[in-house]
Amino acid sequence: MNIRFLEGQAGDPLQERRNALAKTAAILAADAIAPVDAVDSVSYRSLGRTLVVGSAAQALPWADHLAASLPVTVLLIDGAEEEAARAYPVFAAPAVAVAGWLGAFEARWQAPGQAQQQGKFDLVLDLCPSPLIAAHQHPHGYYAPGLDEAARRAAAAELVEMTGEFEKPKYFRYKERLCAHSRNGQPGCNACVQICSAKAIAGAGDKIRVNPYLCAGCGACTTVCPTGALGYAYPSAAHTGSRIKAALAAYREAGGEDPVLLLHSDAGAGLLERLQADADGGIPGRVIPLALHHTASTGIDVWFSALAYGAAGVTVLMTGEEAPQYTAALDHQMGIAHTVLDGLGYAGPHFQLLRVHTPEELGLALRHAPRGEAPAESAGFNLAADKRNTLDYALDHLHRHAPRQPQDVALPSGAPFGAIAVDTKKCSLCMACVGACPSSAVMDTPDLPQLRFVEQNCVQCGLCANTCPENAIALVPRMSFGETRRKTVILNESQPFHCIRCSKPFGTLHMVENMFARLSQHSAFTGNLDRLRMCGDCRVIDMMQPEGEFAVPLRRPGGPVPRN
Repeated sequence: MNIRFLEGQAGDPLQERRNALAKTAAILAADAIAPVDAVDSVSYRSLGRTLVVGSAAQALPWADHLAASLPVTVLLIDGAEEEAARAYPVFAAPAVAVAGWLGAFEARWQAPGQAQQQGKFDLVLDLCPSPLIAAHQHPHGYYAPGLDEAARRAAAAELVEMTGEFEKPKYFRYKERLCAHSRNGQPGCNACVQICSAKAIAGAGDKIRVNPYLCAGCGACTTVCPTGALGYAYPSAAHTGSRIKAALAAYREAGGEDPVLLLHSDAGAGLLERLQADADGGIPGRVIPLALHHTASTGIDVWFSALAYGAAGVTVLMTGEEAPQYTAALDHQMGIAHTVLDGLGYAGPHFQLLRVHTPEELGLALRHAPRGEAPAESAGFNLAADKRNTLDYALDHLHRHAPRQPQDVALPSGAPFGAIAVDTKKCSLCMACVGACPSSAVMDTPDLPQLRFVEQNCVQCGLCANTCPENAIALVPRMSFGETRRKTVILNESQPFHCIRCSKPFGTLHMVENMFARLSQHSAFTGNLDRLRMCGDCRVIDMMQPEGEFAVPLRRPGGPVPRN
């Protein structure tokens, strides 16, 4: 039980005033951090060619409205034939498909008994009962306001303004060499594909492909990416970390206690403004709001860093506008984070994922914001561009100052941290796992049949286990601490097996024994079993040598090299 949390609920009016003043200092310090560096941008060009889709009763009045400002084309999904002459094309189109983004939409439609038609458009007003583009995050230039008249008026007003040149930041960076999506056709990590609410990410062989025109910049893909192959570029994790570090330092210097970071997006900002206007409550003094482009853009690396900087907790505000998979992903990461901190003996809770819709709900939740135990000393590191490096810094600090210092803490299945267990009786040291590992956690040696492992690098993607032909590898999700996490350990090793003809090492004793057991009855080796103990070159020579011709004498493993 966290006694500090229970005591804190009673409240100290004097300390609450100190906290409120400290919060002001924290907000000013965060806002004083220089803007992020310039990043690559994505450009759109719209000529205003607008497609309106819906039933005749729904689509035609809005098409008439927009036609005064934009070139309009109408598709009537109820198949109605428009008899009245209009200044824009109207097609009966019971079957319609739309895809694309601002300035680059493609539509295909077909009426009964007619050939399929298609067209290119810059903008789309979708008035169908169900959106034609089913993604939770709609692409720029696509409007599906539903039946609400106010939403339709707002969409029409925006459409009129959506002509010309536009650009947005390229929110992500992708390091292909770190990607754990797949190797050699074997499935690995699919987290970014599954979580993207804009359907901007798709598998592309062993890698992924991100469509920058569809990307909405939520950053959820970077949060769930275990390796750091996908990183948030705008704003960068380093910039967000600098704001957090500055805010918490200013809060502490101003005499504030038990600070909680409240991470929110634009939708959350509206709720906070309404709550702050409430004279009876408002935002508690120790709660420091920190605006993000999207709340899905920060995860366990940033949260642990905030605690290392001295935060008593982190609250993430969700308003219901976010994709449901974002909430599930953050909830999962908070579960992992709580497990780690519980294992280290820090009294909690430390994390709070809010799902609220009204200022009243928000105010009640913030009055019970986390008041977890923080390290006695604040960390001095800065967030790195590589999330795994940031995690190392934060975990080292939290472990160093922890009430308990276990060697490892068991984590739930699916956690992106852990080790692997190798069944040495099954493992033939074929090294297929080494070629599959995207993070250099599993390694071989150039001179010896030896399988080595560095737990710090392991992201539990499962590619090694999926690739292993002997099913000899199992994942062990856990969080390890201390030097053992960084050290290279030997998981399996064997003496090399030398070719009985030329003495060249070409495998391990275990591998050759397995091969002998499996292939001894194969027709290619019947009566020539010694070929299984030869390297590939000598095996071919022996097979091509005419019967009775002088052959190099064979030797047994460990015997002298034969001489002519």
